Amino acid sequence: MAHAAQELRMRQQTLLAPRLQQSIRLLQMSALEFTTAVQDALATNPFLEDGEDAEHGNGAASAQDGQETASEDGAAAPAPEAAPEPQADFADSPLPQAEGSAYSGDYPTHVRNDAGPAADLSQWIAAPVSLRQRLSGELGNYPLTVRDRLLAEFIVDALDEDGYLHTSMEELAGSAAFDPAPDAAEWAAALKLVQQLDVPGLGARDLTECLSLQLYARDDVPGDIRDAALGIVRGNLDRLARNDIAGLQRALGVDADTVQCACELVRTLDPKPGRQYASDAPNYVVPDVIVSKVRGRWQVVANRQSMPQARLNRTYADLFHRARMDERSPMAQELQEARWLVRNVEQRYITIRRVAEAIVRRQQTFFEYGDVALRPLMLRDVADELEMHESTVSRATANKYMITPRGLFEFRHFFSRELSTDTGGSCSAAAVRALIKEYIDEEDPRTPLSDVVLAQRLASNGVVVARRTVSKYRIQMKVPPAEMRRQG
Repeated sequence: MAHAAQELRMRQQTLLAPRLQQSIRLLQMSALEFTTAVQDALATNPFLEDGEDAEHGNGAASAQDGQETASEDGAAAPAPEAAPEPQADFADSPLPQAEGSAYSGDYPTHVRNDAGPAADLSQWIAAPVSLRQRLSGELGNYPLTVRDRLLAEFIVDALDEDGYLHTSMEELAGSAAFDPAPDAAEWAAALKLVQQLDVPGLGARDLTECLSLQLYARDDVPGDIRDAALGIVRGNLDRLARNDIAGLQRALGVDADTVQCACELVRTLDPKPGRQYASDAPNYVVPDVIVSKVRGRWQVVANRQSMPQARLNRTYADLFHRARMDERSPMAQELQEARWLVRNVEQRYITIRRVAEAIVRRQQTFFEYGDVALRPLMLRDVADELEMHESTVSRATANKYMITPRGLFEFRHFFSRELSTDTGGSCSAAAVRALIKEYIDEEDPRTPLSDVVLAQRLASNGVVVARRTVSKYRIQMKVPPAEMRRQG
């Protein structure tokens, strides 16, 4: 009995890990990356077909035939009848309580009605290879077990656009992803592998580690110079910034020539190696959701029309079952992967829509009055409301956009830390930046406002921030200092 239970657990783990990995990867992708991934799957998996083609085609798979789902043991079972996609609307008066959005089945429930060549975004949008795509491809060159590959993929998916890993490895995966849970040694090995992929410096936890990884990769540099450079990045970057050669000599215990060579070496390093994957091509953005106001209520709808719709090809699935082929054959694996993809695509739409709904619920004042009315909001606030893991919300907001009556905004635009006011209330950092921008836009160009004056104006409106904070926000908005704004 125990043996049977262990065998069942191992089989469930084998099924869960690849599907969970795919689900996380799809959620992390931008709309363009997602479109490319689904189109690739449609082109290579015979059990998948485009939902729109099926609706307008010759009946190879009718809507009713397409309503099939798969249990974890691979058996087919009827799925619930598809329902219209739910739309969340939010009144202007008190914020409604969060409502759970149930999983609506394995198949897209909205059919595009704008078929035609223009609907194929790949014809006019360039989708460069992203950092995650490049590193995932590199992992394919290593002979790894499923478990080791999944560990590395979790790390790759968590890298930010600069190539850094700011998430603790214990938070990278939920408890259901691995059985048994990976220990520190396994995570360390996976991280070391990722740090060896492609450009040196990726996967670092901080600037020191990033620069150190790049120095370790420089086998063309004499050892004494590299050791001196390591000494600089591990605690003497401030002296390097001041060009304090004498101070570096005392700290490192080497001669002036070695220090000079080490300084030149450190200056050649890249503090943001992930940015090497950025493209100079025009950055076309496809919104993931559409926010509009209808009869006084804000509505959120997933933008399915601009993305491919994957569904199971029932004709091929039936032929496979009638042939009674081996469930372990490559064809059986493709059928299972097709079912996973259909489910995970739908789950991606649902998760992103639910997160967008939570944002709109909490930021209604923004949609009415603009940035100045943005409220403080953290990822954990949305995670708690939706009963999701914070890492899931992070993936659902990364590189995701919503089109609104006020323009196109990244989901992350609505998340801002809390600042206190002198009345005991709070406002968001984004609202403070909006106020600063408003003051600067209205200033007399002959006597522009200094950062000190801007801080005083904020204080007169109850927002007390330091002058250096004002300077930081001004720099973030790419606004030059007062001396450079003066005219006449």
